[in-house]
Amino acid sequence: MKRQVLLLGAGKIGSLITCILAESGDYDVHVGSLNTDAAKQLCQETGLCDVKAFLLDARDESALAAAMQQHKYDAVISGLPYYCNPLVADLAARYDLNYFDLTEDVEVTRHVQKVSAGRQTIFMPQCGLAPGFISIAANELMQHFDELEVVKMRVGALPVNPSNVLKYSLTWSTDGLINEYGNTCYGIEEGELAALQPLEGYETITLDGVLYEAFNTSGGLGTLAESYDGKIRHMNYKTMRYPGHCDQIKLLMNDLRLNDDRDTLKRILENAIPKTQQDVVLIYVAVAGRIKGELMEENYVKKVYPQDIAGKRWSSIQVTTAAGICSAMDIVLDDRDRFHGFVTQERIALDDVINNRFGKYYA
Repeated sequence: MKRQVLLLGAGKIGSLITCILAESGDYDVHVGSLNTDAAKQLCQETGLCDVKAFLLDARDESALAAAMQQHKYDAVISGLPYYCNPLVADLAARYDLNYFDLTEDVEVTRHVQKVSAGRQTIFMPQCGLAPGFISIAANELMQHFDELEVVKMRVGALPVNPSNVLKYSLTWSTDGLINEYGNTCYGIEEGELAALQPLEGYETITLDGVLYEAFNTSGGLGTLAESYDGKIRHMNYKTMRYPGHCDQIKLLMNDLRLNDDRDTLKRILENAIPKTQQDVVLIYVAVAGRIKGELMEENYVKKVYPQDIAGKRWSSIQVTTAAGICSAMDIVLDDRDRFHGFVTQERIALDDVINNRFGKYYA
């Protein structure tokens, strides 16, 4: 019997989630969106028939509640902006639905964790790339050590051919991007949980002969710091960009104080910075610690490029994010005896993701 999924949002990531799940033949996808034309056009372009699109404003509590009760759903997936997710999680708890989202927002995740207390249904936020897959990859390496010293997690979603002063293209949610650049970051410093400033902690990394910069951004660490509190000296997450990007963002957000006027900053970015499907996702994890008393380091490095799925070309950030949430949902729904309540990314093994039919896009 096919699983029934309520997907909220048909944007950049929601569209690919729809394709991945429907193409498998094992999921009926019900897409609630303000843009039903886009969802219907997607079905026409791909020939997918296991998709049902309907008009829904997910900010309307009564409308969202009614949508959740329309069918006996196996799960609800939120592809909405982070600030919509608390309501979705609250209603998922009310109607005993398994819940998955892509949020990078720390406070939203804490709200989901609170809502999940004592529940037998699954509440799994942060299921994308970062947070999401990066925590799974880092956790896998960490299991190889007897004692942990330092964990560095770095992710970049970048245009292959940058052509503007920011050396960047808008490859995903602008709201999420600003949120990561402007909110408090968290990590472990000298063995203790620590709050870190965004856009600080500057460093450079060279991969395959290309120089990148990296700096603190919010949310990418997921729940990994809490899971390893007291077990490691240093752990942090940073975003990778081409050199010069960080200084330009500091000018906008700090010097021009647009972190306090994010609506204006969003309009500026979306008016000036082009989108692209010619992108690359960089995933870099470095773990140092002791194995049999000897100080060692292990790395996980991956580059993901655009791929063809369901007869359409998708950007690498779409692929990695959608594959993250689809594989996570598929894995935990297949093992309900093990998973219930609040589920962190690090509870899933890297091999389980790579070998999953949806996680194969990371292989």
